[in-house]
Amino acid sequence: MIASNGKGPSYKGKAGQCQAQVDPLAAVRTPGDPPWDVYLTGTVFLDIVFTGLGTAPVRGTESWARGMGSSPGGVANMATALARLGLRTSLAAAFGDDHYGEYCWDALEQGEGIDLSPSRRVPGWHSPVTVSMAYEGERTMVSHGHEPPPEEPAPDCPPRARAAVASLEPGKRDPWIGQAAGKGTCIFADVGWDETGAWDLAGLPDLAHCEAFLPNAQEAMRYTGATCPREAAHALTEHVPLAVVTLGAEGAYAVDRRTGEAAEVPAIEVEALDPTGAGDVFVAGFVTGTLAGWPLADRLAFAGLTAALSVQEFGGSLSAPGWSEIGAWWRKVQSVASQNPAALRRYAFLADLIPEETAPGWPLRRAVPTIGFGRSA
Repeated sequence: MIASNGKGPSYKGKAGQCQAQVDPLAAVRTPGDPPWDVYLTGTVFLDIVFTGLGTAPVRGTESWARGMGSSPGGVANMATALARLGLRTSLAAAFGDDHYGEYCWDALEQGEGIDLSPSRRVPGWHSPVTVSMAYEGERTMVSHGHEPPPEEPAPDCPPRARAAVASLEPGKRDPWIGQAAGKGTCIFADVGWDETGAWDLAGLPDLAHCEAFLPNAQEAMRYTGATCPREAAHALTEHVPLAVVTLGAEGAYAVDRRTGEAAEVPAIEVEALDPTGAGDVFVAGFVTGTLAGWPLADRLAFAGLTAALSVQEFGGSLSAPGWSEIGAWWRKVQSVASQNPAALRRYAFLADLIPEETAPGWPLRRAVPTIGFGRSA
């Protein structure tokens, strides 16, 4: 397990400042490529995150948090993570015309450079809100939202893209997934907890359109009936070419049916401030490595690294690392005198990717955590 030897000093800047420009797909781009690397659709929430709680809130008492952050959440976590890793990202979502919706739209379009041309503003619609409370490495969430807009934000014909990320829902088929796959888009899918208790892969009809499936260990074992997550990963490849099972503190395990390759990479040990959005950041890192054509183990290592860096900061989208943060981490861990040489070699592929240091300190916070704060700075 690699050691980071603590966190470096903070550097605060406006959205988009000091972020090194790295194109991880530069070596594979051609003139006939689709206009977008990744397409997403879903619900954008305003996330309000409280951190530094000693315990879970107790009924009938008032709890004070040592930290707070606000940022676009929901599908915005994934969109931001992808954009910060240098992928050309397009998002179809509904946005309310309240201040929350305006903040989320501006943060994603102006702050992160995400294409919102398939998105729309809905007059009179209250933006969905989630309050997340982080404590003891876990989180508790409370969400609020009005009835969704009458029309789905996903267009009838999604734009051409190299890849799309879908969240599968038991018993539901999303037409856009099959449409995108039919145009050559590579579909990466995760899944939520099956509240019905059926845990039947036949209840995930869109899995047939997917290139990769990324459940956690419990989900993978329940869907396959396997007794261990690694066995479950192999069983899932009967239904999807590439299965990636996240193992929590143990890292992740993946199997590629087409190549016969399997890989396992341990987690990076960090002090977690807020785990909100870490799963989305993991998927974004894995998608990036897959589209770039990296070996399976490198993809897992990169996904785990980006997720580990994200949990050290507030929020979901707010905490997603970019290449400056990744480069700063790589330089930092190499300076640790007692570092495990084998662990360093696992991440040696970063040496040809990371930018030169462009700003003092790590991590770089590229968005303000409070709505409306610092606009005149």
